[in-house]
Amino acid sequence: MKRFEGKVVIVVGAAGKDNMGQCIARRFAGDGASVVVAGRHAEPLAQLASEIGGASRLCDFTRKEDIDALVAFARERYGRVDVGINATGWGLLRPFEDTSEEELQAIMDLQFRAPFQFMQALVKAMRKNSTPGGSIIMISSATATIMLENHAAYMGTKAGTDHVVRCVANEFGQSGIRANSISPGITRTPMSGDALNIPEILQAFEACYPLGRIGTVDDVAEAALWLASDACFMTGQDLQVSGGLTLRRNPTITEMGAAYARATAHLSA
Repeated sequence: MKRFEGKVVIVVGAAGKDNMGQCIARRFAGDGASVVVAGRHAEPLAQLASEIGGASRLCDFTRKEDIDALVAFARERYGRVDVGINATGWGLLRPFEDTSEEELQAIMDLQFRAPFQFMQALVKAMRKNSTPGGSIIMISSATATIMLENHAAYMGTKAGTDHVVRCVANEFGQSGIRANSISPGITRTPMSGDALNIPEILQAFEACYPLGRIGTVDDVAEAALWLASDACFMTGQDLQVSGGLTLRRNPTITEMGAAYARATAHLSA
């Protein structure tokens, strides 16, 4: 019997080709789970759902009604919700003084308010399972702990959500619900891939990792599988899946040199 056979998993942020959410969804489906993938683009979601034998649902993660409808859809289709994973994010790089009110509101909506409301919907659904309980997983960032210049709005909202995870774990553990976050360092994804194709940027980051390489989406997916498994006796924690990055630090703008200007054109988009 596969590890997640009979389990129902929701993955939000799975519309980008080969992004973190898609990799996580494939790994859960390969281990027997029924997976509902969600995001803002119907065609890639439908293709992924067909590939993994799951279901897809359009979801603007900044709209509470979309979040509630997504969780209700999963329960109606499969009868329960066992795992909820938020893999959304916006890699905003902007100097602190230049961050606009509009950017600040947008990143707060996506990286704090929406995860908060997603956890609310998941808790409600997981308490209705025939055997109450489940696993909630938020994809956070090593930068919620250590510094990266020109990244304050991103870092602050991720750190805030990490603390909400602790609150959920504390309050709903008695219902069998575990809540944790995963904090990768810089990871080769569609959001960061263009910057990491700049040799100076890649080398600057690699030098900061005790294990000598940046992370992959498979590293994150493997951690998510463990956190969601019945073998996991962990809740309210932030799992640092970053090759030891937080033992050191991210590179500075000075260390990245002229390559930083080329990289920010992609990471801020």
